[in-house]
Amino acid sequence: MSFRSINPATGEVVKEYQLQSDAEVFAALEKADRLYREDWKFRPVADRARIVGRAAQILRDKRDEYVEYLTLEMGKVTRFGYFEVDLVADILDYYAEQGEEFLAEQQLPGEPGAKLVTEPIGVILAIEPWNFPYYQLARVAASQLVAGNVVLLKHAESVPQSALAFARLFEEAGAPEGAYTNLFCSIEQIAALVDDFRVRGVTLTGSERAGTAVGERAGRNLKKAVLELGGSDPALILPGAPLDHAVEQVVMGRTYNSGQGCVNIKRVIVVGRDRGQEMLAALKERFAEIKVGDPKDPDTLVGPLSSERALDVLLGQIAETKAGGARIVHGGHRVDRPGFYLEPTIITDIDETNPLYQEEAFGPVLSFYVVDSEQEAIRLANATRFGLGSYVFDADVEHAQEVAARLEAGMVYINSCFVDSPSLPFGGVKNSGFGRELSELGIGEFLNRKLVRVAQ
Repeated sequence: MSFRSINPATGEVVKEYQLQSDAEVFAALEKADRLYREDWKFRPVADRARIVGRAAQILRDKRDEYVEYLTLEMGKVTRFGYFEVDLVADILDYYAEQGEEFLAEQQLPGEPGAKLVTEPIGVILAIEPWNFPYYQLARVAASQLVAGNVVLLKHAESVPQSALAFARLFEEAGAPEGAYTNLFCSIEQIAALVDDFRVRGVTLTGSERAGTAVGERAGRNLKKAVLELGGSDPALILPGAPLDHAVEQVVMGRTYNSGQGCVNIKRVIVVGRDRGQEMLAALKERFAEIKVGDPKDPDTLVGPLSSERALDVLLGQIAETKAGGARIVHGGHRVDRPGFYLEPTIITDIDETNPLYQEEAFGPVLSFYVVDSEQEAIRLANATRFGLGSYVFDADVEHAQEVAARLEAGMVYINSCFVDSPSLPFGGVKNSGFGRELSELGIGEFLNRKLVRVAQ
């Protein structure tokens, strides 16, 4: 096993990094733990925040360089790469600017002499995926470094140059060695780190399988864990929704980042048979117009999938879904060109026995359903084991909010495909995991809220 940059647009191996030895991994843990205990947690919040804020400025100054790694390693369409880099800089700035307020001690109303003091807890181990190589890291690092914790980060094996580039931000910003540490380590080494008492919290964004393994191990060691495990996010198109707007939002919500996002729209559920047929025809027409190609081309909307394995998994899902009686309305094939490209795909007639009814398709594959009533749409939306994001489209916003209240999800977006902001909490329910990142909630996941009470 090694960490390898493979250009998804060509299939070419660009660079390879060997795994660190056990001695190197645990030396990094020792250095991080020592820094935390002897230095980092004692620094004023403002000092830690200044370093994170400088990292944001460095990222903005070098945004062209940082975007190149995203396109090279996971095939991100370049113009969307700029969105990610700019959002990450905003996240770093957000915690640099808001950290002192979030971490301020709190008086307890009605309890004279009692207060809550906010303290860090130690080394946080983060295990992150490839689909947003900086955004996933910033959601953890920005908040936890300002909070006074230190971070060990194991990134996906396919984005090592992005991982190293993100670590350089903090080094160049003046963070001491051990505050943020990138690791090139194995699954077995991660397990050993979770077992080590010096690691006090674990956070993972990934698959249900990975979340189950990490959550179980963290639980056995009595450690706090935050898990973000993906979803099969439904978009409910209610009878009053303007179809033109809904179509545009669904196209972007399903194809953004080449469909490789936990909170991308995965399923469309239209209320009304006639409106369902109208929307399906419009989506088919729009999917046929999507340019699939070179991620550096400014006209490209969908680039390659991140890896050949990701492409093979999706092709297997499509074949299995078709064999289960579903109908491929558009696409469904590998694009005949070098690299790991899939045609944008629409699938309908998916019944409850079909594997795709419960699965997450992590790529530009849209499941399409038509139902007769709002009640049936809500039931179908809640019918999977996932509960990350959901979407409701309706001209009556008040009614859309009533529907949102009935959806089993950590996030509901009304009349938009999604809105990213550092101040909006991110996370899910059911098998989409637990805990929150971003906003004030995100900084609080790995803190000790210590009660201090003075006798009166």
